[in-house]
Amino acid sequence: MTAPNSRERILPRLIEEEMQQSFINYSMSVIVSRALPDVRDGLKPVHRRILYAMNELGLVPGRGYKKSATVVGDVLGKYHPHGDSSVYDAMVRMVQEFSLRYPLVDGQGNFGSVDGDPAAAYRYTEARLTRVSVAMLEDIDKNTVDFQSNYDDRLQEPTVLPSKVPNLLVNGSSGIAVGMATNIPPHNLREVAKAIELLVDQPESTIDDLRKVIKGPDFPTGGYIYGRQGIKDAYETGRGRVIMRARAQIEEKESTGKSQIVITEIPYQVNKENLVKAIYELATEKKIEGISNINDESDKDGMRIVVQLKRDAIPAVVLNLLYKHTAMQSTFGVIMLALDRGAPKIMNLKQLLERFVEH
Repeated sequence: MTAPNSRERILPRLIEEEMQQSFINYSMSVIVSRALPDVRDGLKPVHRRILYAMNELGLVPGRGYKKSATVVGDVLGKYHPHGDSSVYDAMVRMVQEFSLRYPLVDGQGNFGSVDGDPAAAYRYTEARLTRVSVAMLEDIDKNTVDFQSNYDDRLQEPTVLPSKVPNLLVNGSSGIAVGMATNIPPHNLREVAKAIELLVDQPESTIDDLRKVIKGPDFPTGGYIYGRQGIKDAYETGRGRVIMRARAQIEEKESTGKSQIVITEIPYQVNKENLVKAIYELATEKKIEGISNINDESDKDGMRIVVQLKRDAIPAVVLNLLYKHTAMQSTFGVIMLALDRGAPKIMNLKQLLERFVEH
């Protein structure tokens, strides 16, 4: 039997038509399968596959840790046919207390720092699930969610986790798809749980009613939110600009009689080392007068960045200049976009909570 002529299998098509159709296919693949979280469990496919694979490996709290290389290999071989670095990078972020309000993976070893230090290679670190992620996986073997075939039809994987935890709101999410992006801030679990309870008892509750329970985002690195309008806009429309500020206090050093600004919390996603360098550069270039030195005295007990002031400096003025010229004041652009029944949708606070309750 002779092979068909290759020319007979080539279909002539205008390049603009091919590009349009192919780009649509690519866009939907990125939106649905990679970049956006599901509104029900708040997870992207890679995170869901990591948690499911770890659960299948029996890596639950109370049992021993297992090498991250084992987890990454299991995820790649069974569910996620992409690069090993993409899986490990996603897993590292799930460990970091400064990235997630409630970490989903309990790590042992070097998983990076708020200074931007990279995690150790996956052959050195170890991991297991946290109590929060166990609650998200609970009853998954009791026909609670739909399953689908994996990439080579050998195995089944969940399309969503049962999730007793409102993960999308408590841990937030960020991602850039094609033509759209999501950026959902983390929140306090107690406040979100109370809001869910209120919505279950009183389904007619308004966003204003929910805002009395959920005061605003709760960032893992602390700091405070400057102004309320951004929160109001985000909760009502799904979009808003939340201004975050570092928490700092002015102290007087008894030994010298000079004032100093002590920073104990910084805005979410701000690199501490870069912030210290930025303040140092502003001082040395005389863009902010009155700073004599800066020291990072952070240790295992917490963050402490000390900005020492000159004797004639006015501490409140220097502090306001630091807010103005450094990442001590940053903006979190809220876009509450998630997949709802497989389609991307921007939702307000009540809609996000309602979809979790329905789930």
